[in-house]
Amino acid sequence: MSRDWTPFSYLVVNLARQIRPGDTAFSGVNSTLPMLACLLAKRAYDFHYTWLNVAGGVEPVPRKIPHSSSDPAIVAGSPAIFANEDFYDLCARGGLDLVFLGCAQVDAAGRTNVSVIGDWHRPKVRLPGGGGAAVMMPTAGRVATWRTEHSTRTLVEKLDFVTAAGNLQTVVTPIAVLQKRNGRLALESWNVLAGLDEVVRRTGFVLDASSAKPTDPITDREREALAALDPAGEFAAEVGA
Repeated sequence: MSRDWTPFSYLVVNLARQIRPGDTAFSGVNSTLPMLACLLAKRAYDFHYTWLNVAGGVEPVPRKIPHSSSDPAIVAGSPAIFANEDFYDLCARGGLDLVFLGCAQVDAAGRTNVSVIGDWHRPKVRLPGGGGAAVMMPTAGRVATWRTEHSTRTLVEKLDFVTAAGNLQTVVTPIAVLQKRNGRLALESWNVLAGLDEVVRRTGFVLDASSAKPTDPITDREREALAALDPAGEFAAEVGA
């Protein structure tokens, strides 16, 4: 695998870098990239954290990495199996430090839309809904989301619908990492293969880049862990170029 970032490696590695020592982290439904990020962190970083996933896994050691984050294969090796209501209850009681939740749109305040594109009564697209996002986003310690497309239609000034709001701190795209500062998403770092100007131009809200820097390069251990998780490049192909 090249030392240069690819969209796939940039997304997975920078999601993994949001995990801190001692965290209890949760990856949700339709969250294949965070699932891989959690597995990468177990292999590449010299600290312990606890990983829970939406399929019910608690510290699983899967023999096969499935393409769905809800596949029963992702619970293999778990000493216990949780039901969905257990995760929601744990989060509401302050037991989840980091939750990965997907979105279709995100605004500068860190609110997300997974409900509709367009007017609620006559939407252009009816989305699958937030699942547990409305419960977990305000109660998790930190929330991270991701988009495989960094554009003015995904990072928007105004959401078409507010599905969830709360403790979203991080947004990762193929070209940038955004972190919330003073109640608003700001640029933390950018992919050197894209460039700062491109990141600002492709963001639909005014983006504070005053403290931003190029993203730290992928490390040997991160690269090796990612190659072991996706030896045939199947996950990378799903993200695309």
